[in-house]
This record gives sequence, C-alpha cells and structure tokens, in this order.
Amino acid sequence: MILKELRLAKGYTQEELANILKISLRQYVRIDNEQTIPRPDILASLISILDMSDAEVGKFIKSVLRNKRAL
Repeated sequence: MILKELRLAKGYTQEELANILKISLRQYVRIDNEQTIPRPDILASLISILDMSDAEVGKFIKSVLRNKRAL
C-alpha cells in the first residue's frame, strides 16, 4: 500500500492526514487502504504532502483500479 508506506515514512497518522485534508477519518481510511481514488483536489494535496513521485501516483491509481475490479 503505497500511501500507507509514504504516510508512515513522513510520520503522519491517518487521523492527522484526514484533518489536514479536511475530510472524515473514514474517507481517509478508504483512500489509505486503496479502496477509492480521492477527488482531484484531495489527490493533489496528498501528492504535495507526501511528496509523491509520478511513479508513486501511478502505482496508487493502478492499485485502486485493480482492487475495484477484484470486487
């Protein structure tokens, strides 16, 4: 899980990132667990906060899409 790894490396909890992004903890958990792709503005903020590379963003999106197909 790319976001979880990046979040932990930066020292953030799920609750802290949810508060920074001004979204519910439940919504952030779904993003962190790669169950949903966030709105573009939230994704842009995450990319900035977690200093994500283009490759990491691509891996995240591919993982979410893969998870959705598995349902």
